[in-house]
Amino acid sequence: MNFNASMVQTRCPSPWGDLTLAASPHGLAGAWFNDQRHLPPALAAQLAGQKTIWPEESTNPILQEAVKQLRAYFAGHQTGFDLPLDLSAGSPFQQAVWRALLEIPHGSTTSYGALSASMGRPSAVRAVGGAIGRNPITIVVPCHRVIGSTGSLTGYAGGLDRKIALLQLEDAL
Repeated sequence: MNFNASMVQTRCPSPWGDLTLAASPHGLAGAWFNDQRHLPPALAAQLAGQKTIWPEESTNPILQEAVKQLRAYFAGHQTGFDLPLDLSAGSPFQQAVWRALLEIPHGSTTSYGALSASMGRPSAVRAVGGAIGRNPITIVVPCHRVIGSTGSLTGYAGGLDRKIALLQLEDAL
């Protein structure tokens, strides 16, 4: 993934661990649990105590609004997000998958196969799963709402415990 060099970041506490939020001039570009899989390599290095990649800027309006909306979501007071998103770090295919995730309603789930079919790519289930796993804006782009075709809770870069907690918060289980 290729992230905008002019991004800024802040921290957002959650009931399941801190998130690092990142914004470009175009919108929210990242929301990662600090211990999840598929972190951008530079962010992983930063979290390990090495060089900071994006300046801290808690006064950034996009980041302030993202923190506000995430806190309301965690408290059960908000079911969706109204934030400008910058999905440009992904390939065109990944961006299409992430936009498809935004169509899954709060409190609902879908399967990888159904999501692939809804995109007109029914044979691309594995590729869709790979793009979902690399979703850079966890929770806001609701990859946690995708489950296995048998209803099994499979795959979530933030860990299955968090996926279960998010689906329980949304009354989707």
